[in-house]
Amino acid sequence: MNKSELIDAVAETANLPRAAAERAVNAVFDSIRDALVKGEQVVLAGFGTFSVKERAARTGRNPQTGETIQIA
Repeated sequence: MNKSELIDAVAETANLPRAAAERAVNAVFDSIRDALVKGEQVVLAGFGTFSVKERAARTGRNPQTGETIQIA
């Protein structure tokens, strides 16, 4: 399911116009993003937990060019 399909599902389930469902979905995503940017953890009981995790840089390859790159 992509974002557009999610919006359609919310509109149908909540009996909302598509535009209202889109605003609601965007508001949820914006709130999750804002909390993660602040370093907070987002816990949605029965669904999942979102958090930002720092990882060490590693070497990878650009799949289009084969060039070695540093992935931070």
